[in-house]
Amino acid sequence: MTRDETDTSALEGRTAVVTGANHGIGRATAEALARHGANVVITYLRTEASSESPELYKQNRRQSGHEVADALNVTRQCAYAVEADLLEMQTVPLLFDEAERRFGPVDILINNATGHWTHDSFAPTGETGYRKSVSVTAECVDKTFGVDARASALLIAEFAKRHIARGGEWGRIVGFTSGGAMGFPGEVTYGAAKAALENFSMSAALELGRFGVTSNVVYPTVTDTGWVTDEVRAFVEESDDHFRVANPGEVAEVITFLCSPSAALVTGNVLRLR
Repeated sequence: MTRDETDTSALEGRTAVVTGANHGIGRATAEALARHGANVVITYLRTEASSESPELYKQNRRQSGHEVADALNVTRQCAYAVEADLLEMQTVPLLFDEAERRFGPVDILINNATGHWTHDSFAPTGETGYRKSVSVTAECVDKTFGVDARASALLIAEFAKRHIARGGEWGRIVGFTSGGAMGFPGEVTYGAAKAALENFSMSAALELGRFGVTSNVVYPTVTDTGWVTDEVRAFVEESDDHFRVANPGEVAEVITFLCSPSAALVTGNVLRLR
């Protein structure tokens, strides 16, 4: 019997909310969690990628989360998609209401959504590494922090409130980060917003552990969600910090492990994937 065959019911009866799950790592995570028995609420917001992005990435950003849910529901009725703007304050409690109505209390929260990914910089030349970036703007800061930081914090808070109110004893929170201790040159706003998400997630690990909740953050390696070009691949090959380009399914398997019963003692960590 293979590992996948033994694990297919590991999350049976659990309900997960996965944000930004219409494509990329979010979609692969929703698919992996469903494959291991969980019911999944998929949140997404169709947006336009920057004009210089590869066409495949643009197409992926425009995908509907209902396509993902429909594919999962072919096997069993385990998925529901909601197009929702996480910048809107009322979105968070409504997502949990919908999840509870359809599947039951939320046990797993995956903070994957990214609000606004721009190559921005403080450098006068606007050039860092292989990227060409623009100056930091208020709009970029507001949109990026609004989703990656504020919405993630509110989702954790709603998760915790409802979990504790019902006397929950099992829960999983997973977020995604990028950048590092020295920031993220060339994507400074994105890196700062992810640092905030990381901090919120670590606080959750310490504050919610007594209620059976683990909280971890994953730092994926360069992952091909449609944006990886030959230029990016060349950058990875020459980098001392990256070993290879991953696919979304590989990252999703790590997420699934963190959400599994086997990871009960794994909390308060930032897992750097290579």
